[in-house]
Amino acid sequence: MKVFLLYPDRDFDPEQPLPPHTDNVVQDLELNTLFSAMAQGDAFVFDVVKRVILSGLEDLRAIRYRQDILRDCLKNTQVIREIYQIPIRAQESKRKQWLGIFGVHYPSNILTSGRNMLEVYFGFLKELRGIVDTHVHKFESEGFRRFFAMIQKELDEEYLATVAHHLKVLAFRGGVLVSAKLGKGNEGTNYVLRKPNADDRNWVARLLPRRSPAYSFKLHPRDDHGARALGELKDRGLNRAANVVAQAAEHVESFLHVLRWELAFYIGCLNLAKTLDDLGEPITFPEPAPADERVLSGRGLYDVTLALTMGQKVVGNDIAGDGKDLVMITGANQGGKSTFLRSIGLAQLMMQCGMFVPAQSFSANLCRGLFTHFKREEDASMQSGKFDEELGRMSAIVDALTPNAMVLFNESFAATNEQEGAEIARQVVRALLERRIKVFFVTHLYEFARRFLEQDNVLFLRAERKPDGTRTFKLIEGEPLPTSYGPDLYHRIFEMRTVPDEAEKR
Repeated sequence: MKVFLLYPDRDFDPEQPLPPHTDNVVQDLELNTLFSAMAQGDAFVFDVVKRVILSGLEDLRAIRYRQDILRDCLKNTQVIREIYQIPIRAQESKRKQWLGIFGVHYPSNILTSGRNMLEVYFGFLKELRGIVDTHVHKFESEGFRRFFAMIQKELDEEYLATVAHHLKVLAFRGGVLVSAKLGKGNEGTNYVLRKPNADDRNWVARLLPRRSPAYSFKLHPRDDHGARALGELKDRGLNRAANVVAQAAEHVESFLHVLRWELAFYIGCLNLAKTLDDLGEPITFPEPAPADERVLSGRGLYDVTLALTMGQKVVGNDIAGDGKDLVMITGANQGGKSTFLRSIGLAQLMMQCGMFVPAQSFSANLCRGLFTHFKREEDASMQSGKFDEELGRMSAIVDALTPNAMVLFNESFAATNEQEGAEIARQVVRALLERRIKVFFVTHLYEFARRFLEQDNVLFLRAERKPDGTRTFKLIEGEPLPTSYGPDLYHRIFEMRTVPDEAEKR
């Protein structure tokens, strides 16, 4: 049985390695805040959503496939949570009853453990079948309809009855019937487990003792060697059946594990949607475009991690960047530039893993990998200067880039003088654009930004500042300005006093 709720053609692999440079992306975009909000204290959900979001998808059909499944989840929240609890409860039941086949070496023990596991698991599979039969008509996505059809086909009444019968037979309450032949040296060979003869006597006849229809013998209660030898004969007969039952138990257990892994992502999405709804923040399903196009438009796009951290609505931005390879973001300090840059990166990641995005509407082309190059605070453990560290990180990113990737720069190459930093930034950006890399760049380097004014494929955004210095945290289309608004920073740090204090009066 296959789940196929994250991918249309394969199951989720929890051991799949993450893309390169994910540590920097997690740090720069503050993704742990997002993962924590989705997990709500569940370490298992945290790990799954982290892997799914960072791995992303690069196929339009796969993204839309997952979006449709998530839409069904949002419309049937309680049903999804009920299904998600089934593999969790199954695992807890196994743990409480010390069920398992690993570390068991004797066929008789393997058979007993495997049978007990199947008995527990099939109780939960019957419950899953009941949920599916009750709610199947509420789901519209290709993924869920295929999953539910598989459950109804594979776990129909006839199959469940057959399994129940076999589990009852495998208990061997009337003993184990094994046939064998004598081989060379009168050693036993060709051991075969036989189906017990049906006892068709009425209840009166069963109460009366009957003569054995075959020659038999009994072991003395204290004959340990005889019991051991008889046990070995029994294990030889049970060996093949034990292997089959063990494989069946592992198959069912694997199915339940995969079901939990794949539903954990959607549980995280449901948790996040509920949190954002409580904050009054909008969400929308984005429109992805092919990676070789240049699409970027949105209304009310906001930084979801900022909203989660502050616990309230935050300012959103509109953007119209279709056909643009480079988005240059300039403006006053504390104007919302870095926040906007994070919102772009977060929306891109959420879109490419099939999620909703934090906006009223959003559309963008896919990227073949997302990379971030944000400024770092001074670190005493650095073995070289801050500027060398920036160049080292940039070199590592370049080694991993492919055409149609995306790079987010935040105040990069500002650790040296403006002239040198502007020239290095210009050369880096031009090289990236030539390789069809989509670039977002937040900068205070006016000379660097000014050199791209004549290009048609560049969108210039500027953090809005009112004449009195007030920041609206909105970004508007506008060319870079030569001022860095130093007086704003001076007045914010060194508050000019107009009234002398008591010490000055004296």
